[in-house]
Amino acid sequence: MLWKEIERLERDLNPWREFERMQKHLRQLQKEIDRIFSNGEFPVSGEYPPINIWTNGEGAIVTAELPGVSPEDVEITVVGKRLTIQGRRKADEVQEGVRYHFKERWDGEFTRNVELPFNINADAVEAKFTKGILVINLPRAEEDKPRKIAVESA
Repeated sequence: MLWKEIERLERDLNPWREFERMQKHLRQLQKEIDRIFSNGEFPVSGEYPPINIWTNGEGAIVTAELPGVSPEDVEITVVGKRLTIQGRRKADEVQEGVRYHFKERWDGEFTRNVELPFNINADAVEAKFTKGILVINLPRAEEDKPRKIAVESA
């Protein structure tokens, strides 16, 4: 009898129970927010396209995921330290009499601006597009490259 009473008190006075309840409500709220903002105009995950950037003394390499985007629908511009990737993902063609049952893949225009830590030689930028991955090679501007200074003895 005493043991059952202790178990009941433990269950009723559990300080973590309220946190678990709040966490459940937060998950439901997040699902609702995702539903509201996933109307097909923009991806829910945030910035688009997702990118990776590697830098060294010579420049930077940027990779961007652009599945479903044609290379001719992508425009890259460089001004000083700023890289801009713009483009458009065309909507899927839907036959007459057919409507979406579920739509997570968005379509439309996108712009991604990235500020690099150095100026870019815009005349030497190269870009390749393979299997939905855009790879941009951004050489550092000569005047922005670190220079070794020879030290002479007096």
